[in-house]
Amino acid sequence: MGKSSNLVAYIYLLLTVTFWAGNFIVGKFASYYEVPPFSLNFYRWFFAWLILAPFTIPEILKNLDYIKQNYKLFLILGVTSITIFNSIVYYSLNFTQVISGVLMISTIPVMIMFISSILKIEKTNIFQILGVLFSFMGVILIITKADIEILKNLDFNKGDITMVIAMFSWALYSALLKKQTYKLSQLCLLEVIISFGLLFLIPVYFIEYQLGFRIDVEKPFIMILSYVVLFPGLASFILWIKGISLIGANRSGVFLHLMPILSAIMAMIIFSEKFMLYHILGAVFIILGIVLSNRKVINA
Repeated sequence: MGKSSNLVAYIYLLLTVTFWAGNFIVGKFASYYEVPPFSLNFYRWFFAWLILAPFTIPEILKNLDYIKQNYKLFLILGVTSITIFNSIVYYSLNFTQVISGVLMISTIPVMIMFISSILKIEKTNIFQILGVLFSFMGVILIITKADIEILKNLDFNKGDITMVIAMFSWALYSALLKKQTYKLSQLCLLEVIISFGLLFLIPVYFIEYQLGFRIDVEKPFIMILSYVVLFPGLASFILWIKGISLIGANRSGVFLHLMPILSAIMAMIIFSEKFMLYHILGAVFIILGIVLSNRKVINA
C-alpha cells in the first residue's frame, strides 16, 4: 500500500511540475502570437473562477463573515499571486528567454525563507542567510549575463528585471499563505484568492485594452487560454494538494526543483534556446543557495 501510494503521489507531482513548466512555454508562445499578457492573465483567472464557482460559492457564503474579517490578508494574497505574479511572468516572456525566467523563478523557495524571516513568520539560520546570498548572486549573473559591461551601463533586459518582481511577489504570497491556518477548504481558499486578485486585474485589463492591445479570438488564443486555465491553473493545484496529502509537504517540495529543468529542456527543443555559460554559472549559485538554505543548524 505504501509503495503504491508513493508511486501515485510521484505521478501527481510530476504532472503538476510538468504543467507548471509548460506554462512558461505557452507564455512564450503567447508572446509570438502577440497575445496581450495582462489580458491573457485576466481571462485565465476569470475562467478558472467560473469553473470553481459552483463548487465553492456555498462555502464562501457560509464563511462570509470570516472572509470579511480577514479581507486585508486575502487582498494581499490575491494581488501578489493572481494580479502581479502571473501577469508579470507573461509580460516578461515577451522580452526574455524561458531559460532565464525559470532559473530566476527557481530561487523562490529560498526567497520564501528570506521573507518569512523578515516578517518573523519563521526563524532563520546562518545557512539560510548564505543560501539567500548565493541565490541572489545566481540571479545577478543571469540578469547581467555575467558581463561587467551590462552592469556598468545598467543595460539590462527588462524581461529579466520584471521577472525579479514576479519572483518576490510569489515568495511574499507563499510566506503569507503559510503564516496561518485557514477556515476554508483548499479549493474555496483558491477561489477567494482568485476573487480578490481579479478585482485588481479588471482595471489592468481595461487599461491594456484602451492602449490598443486587443485579443484576436482565434485558434492560437483559444488553445493558449485552454492550456493555462485547465493545466497550470486548475489541474496542477488539485494534483499538488493530492500529492502533499499522500507524502507530505517537505517531500513534495523537492519536485519543484524539476520545473526549471523541464522548462529549460522544452525551451531548447521547441524554441532552440541555448543554455549559455551565464545560465550555467547562475544555476550553480542558485543550486548552492537552495542546498545551503535547506541545511539545519546542529546544536551542540
